[in-house]
Amino acid sequence: MDIKKEILRIAVESQQAFRQSLTLGTETKNVVLTEMALALRANKNALLRANKKDLSAARKAGQSRAFLDRLALDGKRVEDMAVSLEEIARLPDPVGEVIQSRRRPNGLWIHKVRSSIGVVAIIYESRPNVTSDCVGLCFKAGNAVILRGGSESMHSNIAIFSVLQAVLKKHAVAPGMINLITTADRKAVDYLLKLNDYIDVVIPRGGESLIRKVVQLSRIPVIKHYKGICHVYVDEWADLNMAIDICYNAKCQRPGVCNAMECMLVHRDVAVRFLPGMIKKFQAGGVEIRGCPLTCKIVRGTRRATEKDYRTEYSDLILSVRVVDDIDQAIAHINTYGSHHSDSIVTSSYENSLEFLRRVDSACVYVNASTRFTDGYQFGMGAEIGISTDKLHARGPMALEELTTYKYTIFGNGQVRQ
Repeated sequence: MDIKKEILRIAVESQQAFRQSLTLGTETKNVVLTEMALALRANKNALLRANKKDLSAARKAGQSRAFLDRLALDGKRVEDMAVSLEEIARLPDPVGEVIQSRRRPNGLWIHKVRSSIGVVAIIYESRPNVTSDCVGLCFKAGNAVILRGGSESMHSNIAIFSVLQAVLKKHAVAPGMINLITTADRKAVDYLLKLNDYIDVVIPRGGESLIRKVVQLSRIPVIKHYKGICHVYVDEWADLNMAIDICYNAKCQRPGVCNAMECMLVHRDVAVRFLPGMIKKFQAGGVEIRGCPLTCKIVRGTRRATEKDYRTEYSDLILSVRVVDDIDQAIAHINTYGSHHSDSIVTSSYENSLEFLRRVDSACVYVNASTRFTDGYQFGMGAEIGISTDKLHARGPMALEELTTYKYTIFGNGQVRQ
């Protein structure tokens, strides 16, 4: 196979399918999405068999527990994929929404209207549920999508894609609306990122090295986040029992994802009361602690944290801990070492809550809640296409609205400019 020609063919057919599908109505889109959900359930066993092949290869390659967790499918995760598609079907269709209208003195009616972006390319690693989520969101927002999953999840991705593609064909929707690049050759991504005449935006999901490569090579606009270095700050006014629950959940509920806590900050005035019990609970959960000098003094035997640790997204059961003098030092640490993704304060002080919300420069800033909620499904968006820490076009979880742009439609009755 000539990879370059194949990638060009996919891109051209995607653009053609997008243009053919501009008249797809909301009802049709919702019927297709609902049937896709039913098809995933009906083919659950086939999906799990395909996933077992990927898991077996990953284990032989010595991949980490966190990696295997991201890769794995089970009955619940297949059901979650189906439910997500149904949620997307129930959400309002953003395409055609009138964002703003104004009538000019000359009689012109000017409308700002939400519209589809066009062709979206998504490059991702490990997690096969991304295949289903991205198809669902892009289709509801009226976009054609080109998917390129990691080779480690290829069997799973092909199985999921085949199920969803069959539903499109049943409803005579242009098949180029959803596409999967199945070659493991990395040159495929290099070629894809040069096709700015056919592809409108690229969204990379995965490790920092993948995302930086995409940004470096792409001629197409990229929406991304590089890292997920998320913090929880336990304030001097924190309910410490609440803090224990939030911090443990933020780190341990699923450590391999981008919204998991990587660094815990603790106010000096509560450190002696809070850290021994919290660290004991973490260690019982298999978490390796890397602490500042005061943390190491309070909890003997703790490994010393380095400057590099504070800048590291572990994506594993490893946690940096630092004791800070006050909220100012906590905020300064977050804005210096964080990745502007998701950060939380645990406090009963309304004043400190507002201060934290105002000054922490992140896409999602929490008061008294786990950072693990930074997720399109948890935000009521049905699913997510990814998380953005950019400040233009999209920030935070990206779903239907973030997969649209807008245009102006202007109605006149013969006006000419004087």
